[in-house]
Amino acid sequence: MKCRECSGELEVARSCGRVRMRCTSCGKEYQIHEVAADLDDKTVAILERYTAIIYD
Repeated sequence: MKCRECSGELEVARSCGRVRMRCTSCGKEYQIHEVAADLDDKTVAILERYTAIIYD
């Protein structure tokens, strides 16, 4: 997945019960619902490991 700001690579970033997508280049974070329509199979497989995703 690519960052909407800089086209850098997005990674799953989990901390304290919340899961976000974070750009490895610029550091911008996205809530899952902001990028849900763009999730690829690799990212979906990672997110399936978590029993709940908290939207804050």
